[in-house]
Amino acid sequence: MILGCRPLEGLTGHEAGRRLLESLYRTQTGEALPAVAIAPGGKPYFENSPWHFSISHTRRRVFCVLARENVAVDAEELDRPINLRLAEKILSPGEKRQFDDAPDKRRALLTFWVLKEAEAKLSGLGLRGYPKDTSFSLEDPRVTEREGCLVAVLSAGDYETQGGTHAV
Repeated sequence: MILGCRPLEGLTGHEAGRRLLESLYRTQTGEALPAVAIAPGGKPYFENSPWHFSISHTRRRVFCVLARENVAVDAEELDRPINLRLAEKILSPGEKRQFDDAPDKRRALLTFWVLKEAEAKLSGLGLRGYPKDTSFSLEDPRVTEREGCLVAVLSAGDYETQGGTHAV
């Protein structure tokens, strides 16, 4: 699995993501980017390649992960405005307890959010309603800080070894 990041540099998130994906794919395979199709749930995939990818962009950066298994990435800028009342709507009871105990509520909420978004991408279903049926931890090692962003990278292998909250 490889995770790449680049600034938008005047490009749209889609354009910058496509360029980053092309670069990562060529580096890993030595080949040109294959055709991208969209699954019924909206998840993009390569039509004729064993590789999987996911792209996330913020106002300033784009992130892309490329792997040989189903994978997903989500990123949020640490300085983005966020309404802490959102916690009541999106956190499960266990997550809400962790949020309430967290010294940095903004970071806690963003941590849960990137995990929930990445899981929704991994499932191929996207977010539907308020994602309160998860049981993530603020200590989840799949969330890292990079380039002023919190970045969650989830893979199908995580669910085989750690027991995810959705069937993937």
